Amino acid sequence: MSLRKVYGGTPVGNESRCETCASARIIQGYAESERMVFCDAMYPATRIPFNVMQCTMYEDKRLPDYEKLKAIAWQIRTKSAGSVAGFVLGSDMESTDTEADNPAEVDAPAATMDNS
Repeated sequence: MSLRKVYGGTPVGNESRCETCASARIIQGYAESERMVFCDAMYPATRIPFNVMQCTMYEDKRLPDYEKLKAIAWQIRTKSAGSVAGFVLGSDMESTDTEADNPAEVDAPAATMDNS
């Protein structure tokens, strides 16, 4: 039996992307027919009458935003005063080692042929 994967085929499941989107306003009644979905990513807010499979303005509301990520970020401290720890830009780095900037040239050893 040969199983083949089909790319771009029929999607599995029918859950709308709007369920987890931060820009969606969903008003749900008791019946499935009592449901209204509005997209606040567009101006003016637009009613979406169908389940959305893919959206270019999708923003997952389950993921933390920048402020939450900043709050849980580790604070890296150094033992020496005035030192900065963590990542720096290449343009901010100052090289005090001049040999690292201008490496010295070393002559290659002369190749000798021994005909024995």
